[in-house]
Amino acid sequence: MPSRHLYRRIYVWELPVRAFHWINALAITVLGVTGAMIGKPFSVTYAQEASFQYWYGTVRFIHFTAGYVFLFNMLVRTYWGFVGNRFAAWDKFIPTTKAAFQEIVQVLKIDILQVRGTGAIHIGHNRLAGLIYFITAFIFGFQALTGFALYASMSHSVFGKMAAWVIPLMGGEMAVRQWHHAMLWFYVLFTLVHVYLVFYHDYVEGRGTTSSMVGGWKFERDDLLDR
Repeated sequence: MPSRHLYRRIYVWELPVRAFHWINALAITVLGVTGAMIGKPFSVTYAQEASFQYWYGTVRFIHFTAGYVFLFNMLVRTYWGFVGNRFAAWDKFIPTTKAAFQEIVQVLKIDILQVRGTGAIHIGHNRLAGLIYFITAFIFGFQALTGFALYASMSHSVFGKMAAWVIPLMGGEMAVRQWHHAMLWFYVLFTLVHVYLVFYHDYVEGRGTTSSMVGGWKFERDDLLDR
């Protein structure tokens, strides 16, 4: 007969972490769509005179607003990495032990080679996911910095003025704009891989990975240590 295991219900993702996730997903979607439109505008024909139209002005306003939401959402999550529970703590994102690197190798085998896992994997972010999110935080910061640098020449925003030094550092506004637009494709790739792996790990681990970002709860087998 197959072995039977009992499962513990563990509160993993606190409300601020879950709110960050969904706000971030919405902000990135809005930024991606409006950013693509700004980077490669398409023609919109109206019967009105051009002076009465403000189509791309509205698109840019939405883009800038989503940028502010994106920035402050990241700042709140950074703060929560120091005051939240152990699953939200920043030390879970940086591998510093042999066991952490062994788990990264194991997760790579599961994700790429689709082998069956043989050891315990963190109930929160696995070590590979944590490392990727840590690297992604720097890319998010780069996008925020270059975005506000581009915003500096057309606004009196304090954040824009604080980032104005990026323009000469990177060789001019055109270079900054190209890098800012190119990084949009990182978000596209990240989103595709992230969604796939969430559902895949939900299937192979059976911990409620997908629903945990709604309710906060995951499930862990009693015979596996929750680290």
